[in-house]
Amino acid sequence: MYGKAFAPEYQGSLTTLSVNSSLVDVLAAATEQLRAAQRGGSPAEAARAGLAVAEAHRRLGQVDEADREWKASYRAARVAGDLGAMAWALWSGGTLARQRGALALAWRLLGLAADLGERGGDIVVRGYSLAGMAETGRIQGDYEAVGALHEKLLAEARKRGEARHTVWALEGIAQMHRNTGSYDSAYAMFEEAAGIAAQADDRRGHAWALRGMADIISVRDGDAERALKLLSEAELTCREMNLVSALAYNHKMRGNVFYRAGRYEEARAMYQQAWDEFRGMSEPRGEALARLGLIKSRARLGRDRDRTAEDLSELAAVLERIGLRHVRRMVERAREEFGLTEALEVAR
Repeated sequence: MYGKAFAPEYQGSLTTLSVNSSLVDVLAAATEQLRAAQRGGSPAEAARAGLAVAEAHRRLGQVDEADREWKASYRAARVAGDLGAMAWALWSGGTLARQRGALALAWRLLGLAADLGERGGDIVVRGYSLAGMAETGRIQGDYEAVGALHEKLLAEARKRGEARHTVWALEGIAQMHRNTGSYDSAYAMFEEAAGIAAQADDRRGHAWALRGMADIISVRDGDAERALKLLSEAELTCREMNLVSALAYNHKMRGNVFYRAGRYEEARAMYQQAWDEFRGMSEPRGEALARLGLIKSRARLGRDRDRTAEDLSELAAVLERIGLRHVRRMVERAREEFGLTEALEVAR
């Protein structure tokens, strides 16, 4: 049995905020509390309010502000001698680094956060930090290295009845199943995640689960209309909660659905929109995925083969630098799709 989802990153006087609170509202409340803590000379409270400010900025795609605030939160926590608050600030910084494509930095910061969380006796931040490390490895495509960690964290979350973390782990494992072709297993896990999220009133987790279900329905069943209906439901949540990153990924997936259905002009328009959104928030992984879809859609609409080959080679070089191996493999499959099988022109 799972309890109501909660947001442990909203701390101190901000614990009354819901996991479903609008990020604009979170930012306003946390900023007000941060200023009050600074005026009152309370570094411990400033660290915890600053964490919520950093996370709101990050989720709104305001990466420069998020970078400034997690560092300020860490400094305040260090002044207060609060290992747990230091760990949470590092978790926020590591999550931001992953979002920005700095995967080695993300791994290092999240590892430090997990260690501080353990030393400080905060099992929640330790779990979130290990989960962040697992997710970093997963988006790199290193499933063998992090698959067992995902399963371990899922078991721990189930044991504690922690809905939000259970949903996260289920969705991560489901994504690995989906990317390796085990569509039925992936769909079952996305569906379970959606059910738990709905029961626990975790609207963010529910929106991500619906996106995963829509993907499987599109690629496995070829049912574009049902997939688009699920994405529309998820998009409503993203807009109501100001989940700009999740909304961009929703738009990218909508492009995927259109592309698989042979609706290439609609796919091109949606990939372009998602690409612009990802570039606006400096999220390289989403940007790469949207750009790949855009290149493929343009090719289907008659773009010159040589230009398509150049675009794919350029994208492959970017992915090589970032270290996104799974997306890199998707580029190679795109070259095969369009008969562009000559050697990839990637700077080594």
